Amino acid sequence: MPRASSFFTALVCLAAAVIFVMPPPAGMTAVTMHAAALIVLTIGLWALGTLPEHITSLLFFLLAMVFAIASPQAVFSGFASPTMWLVLGGLFIAEAVTVTGLGQRFIGLLFDRYTFGYGGLLIAIALVATALAFFMPATVGRMLLLIPIVAALARRVSFAPGSTGYNGLMLCAIILCYQSGNGILPANAPNLVLAGATEALYGVHLIYAEYFWVIFPVLCLLKGMTVVGLVYWLFPATVTSEAAPAPHTPMSAEERRLAVILILAVVLWATDVVHGVRAGWVALAAAIACMLPRVGVLPFKAFNDVRLGAFFYVGGTIGLGAVLQESGLGELLGKSLQTSLNLQAGADFANFITLGLLSMLAGVVVTNPAQPAVLAPLAGQFAEATGWPIKAALMISAIGFNTMILPYQVPPVVVGMQAAGISLRTTLRIVLPLAALGVLVFLPLEYLWWRLIGYFG
Repeated sequence: MPRASSFFTALVCLAAAVIFVMPPPAGMTAVTMHAAALIVLTIGLWALGTLPEHITSLLFFLLAMVFAIASPQAVFSGFASPTMWLVLGGLFIAEAVTVTGLGQRFIGLLFDRYTFGYGGLLIAIALVATALAFFMPATVGRMLLLIPIVAALARRVSFAPGSTGYNGLMLCAIILCYQSGNGILPANAPNLVLAGATEALYGVHLIYAEYFWVIFPVLCLLKGMTVVGLVYWLFPATVTSEAAPAPHTPMSAEERRLAVILILAVVLWATDVVHGVRAGWVALAAAIACMLPRVGVLPFKAFNDVRLGAFFYVGGTIGLGAVLQESGLGELLGKSLQTSLNLQAGADFANFITLGLLSMLAGVVVTNPAQPAVLAPLAGQFAEATGWPIKAALMISAIGFNTMILPYQVPPVVVGMQAAGISLRTTLRIVLPLAALGVLVFLPLEYLWWRLIGYFG
């Protein structure tokens, strides 16, 4: 562990220990202080990356139960949520897409169709990243699938690693792999944490179609088009040798079966408002179908090959939100913020901008995947102060984690940078202008969209 990281980790542990033994202020109990200490420790370790996220989550479960900080129903509330099974199903779907080669085939078809000039390549990457988000609900998996293929494409058009054209193609893929998934409920970890927290804390169910309708048009579609334009402007390049189409082979039986399973899953996800079957159960059914004899595409032993870290990480974030609420700490923080932020009923624009900025800054402190777990317990207080429906107060978290101010906030982006060999300095050339546009342009545009669709009630 680097020396600086060790220092900050020790600081977080010391802060948690001090909070744990401090006498509670008026109106608070010792249990509330213990919950505050555990939350500081957990969020600090997540933010610093001291331990793998799922190990930190397991430590959270252990400490919460050993010190009787909250009830088992709160600590393990995530595992009773359909969202957790959406995560699990997504992990197996991503494995199937990778193992069968269907992902590479799909990407190849789109690239070969739309690779006319540098702008065409960027548009093709945007289409691929967005399309993959519908069919492959695992951001890191999409990133690791797409980056090597984009690198090969860069070589085909004579963009050497480190060149402006290479950096442009890679950054387009890296950012849109994450950005495009922000409006598709199963596609990114923060979406799933938010959905799980709303179920565990308020009994509110975020359905696939509604989430897509509220977030995707402005923060994914328009913002994705802006990413393509920014890359084209900030990383100009010219394709001197047109990419030759790669040879195609017929689809295997496994690819055809997986394609049918994925199409059915996406159709059921998109129509959940009609049939009422939750997205988690659809994902679980798709995962089981992928492993059924003769029907599926994965052997039974694939269960041992899938990395289940994300499953426990999301479970930890949902449980943290439930502990925050059950301990009374969430209510205390919500009232404090309500007073300091001066939220007022009827002032929708001012409230939206204020809470949107708060959610963005929270992502900088705790990273985007954990941000909904911190803010969701405060949504009840926000809804009461603003007069909004509880869903609107909850969905303000999605505004925040849609804005990446620094790359470390989004772990899959860091993975993509490492896989592509892109430096932090190069990445900041597009991330910082995009963050500024997120605050100055897309935050007000999203407010207008919510107003248009009547989301404020």
